[in-house]
Amino acid sequence: MSAAPLVGYSSSSSEDEDEAKAGAQARPGAGSCPRAQSPLPSQRLPVPDSVLHMFLGTEEGPEDDSAKHGGRVRTFPHERGNWATHVYVPYEAKEEFLDMLDMLLPRAQTYVPRLVRMEAFHLSLSQSVVLRHHWILPFVQALKDRMASFQGTFVGLEVTSGHAQFLDLVSEVDRVMEEFDLTTFYQDPSFHISLAWCVGDARLQLEGQCLRDLQTIVDEFEDSEMVLRVHAEQVRCKSGHKFFSMPLK
Repeated sequence: MSAAPLVGYSSSSSEDEDEAKAGAQARPGAGSCPRAQSPLPSQRLPVPDSVLHMFLGTEEGPEDDSAKHGGRVRTFPHERGNWATHVYVPYEAKEEFLDMLDMLLPRAQTYVPRLVRMEAFHLSLSQSVVLRHHWILPFVQALKDRMASFQGTFVGLEVTSGHAQFLDLVSEVDRVMEEFDLTTFYQDPSFHISLAWCVGDARLQLEGQCLRDLQTIVDEFEDSEMVLRVHAEQVRCKSGHKFFSMPLK
């Protein structure tokens, strides 16, 4: 494994796009009065504060509060009907992998204390893009059609073996992106699993001695070559809070 700068991916959550509407309609009383009566003066009753404040902000999108996401900021602003979408290969971390990470992260934090361990691990096949809600199912079906002929492969923490197969996967994902007029993946990508993230650019602190220290830990870790092998068995698409899986043969 050759060490590489840690990178972060913007993520975004999404809510169901159903919009609540409320209304009321007055209904006249039935029947007729037996004798004429003088109309009573109309009187408007005050609306309780609990009702007045019941629907505040329902027409606005969710407020972006970076404090709730460790200081991370959306790559693009939230807009009703837009779903942040990302295509990737998931990695289910084994115990040995997590043991190695428990050694790597504290060492890296001596150089960049604000580093935060990733909650889940993956190898990206696309950038984060925006899909309209009605595009999601056609987009996923197009991905499934493109992925149908691909076989699973073993890759390293930073992909060296298996790199050609991942380029082929990205090529097919890019074709789907182009069909939907979305941004394709990076040119000459370096496929890798991110282990930690932080707010701001910390590449200068991580380069040099820090990476040498981390590489030493990896080299000295028992069976590190096998620990760092990833069996890519499926491609997954996350759109908002929805997940779609495409098995690799």
